[in-house]
Amino acid sequence: MQRALLISLGGAIGTLARYLTSVAAARMLGVDFPWGTLCVNLFGSFAIGFVQTLSLDALLISDDARLFLSTGIMGGLTTYSAFSYESVRLAEIGAWPQAVFYLVITTVASLGLCYLGMGAGRLLVGPGS
Repeated sequence: MQRALLISLGGAIGTLARYLTSVAAARMLGVDFPWGTLCVNLFGSFAIGFVQTLSLDALLISDDARLFLSTGIMGGLTTYSAFSYESVRLAEIGAWPQAVFYLVITTVASLGLCYLGMGAGRLLVGPGS
């Protein structure tokens, strides 16, 4: 139960950070490009690699702290961070076919399913709604 609470608290912090980053980026850089999302995805990818390495490889961060930071905060901030870490880890262990499959399927399927979801929503509410 304690771990679930740590992850939930971290998720709330990450979600708030994502929102505040998007608002700040829109104010500073404009709304013509998703700068906030780009910022959290890039930061999250670096941060999860850093935290996971300090925790799993160097044993400098406890498992509870890793869950709070990686699963909680980074999970709330961006799921792209987990995708990045998992892809790199597959490549590092030499599982190149799986890494490429994961990259291609995640990217192509996510975009395709987003498009289908948008179409389903438009069917439900009508075009132009």
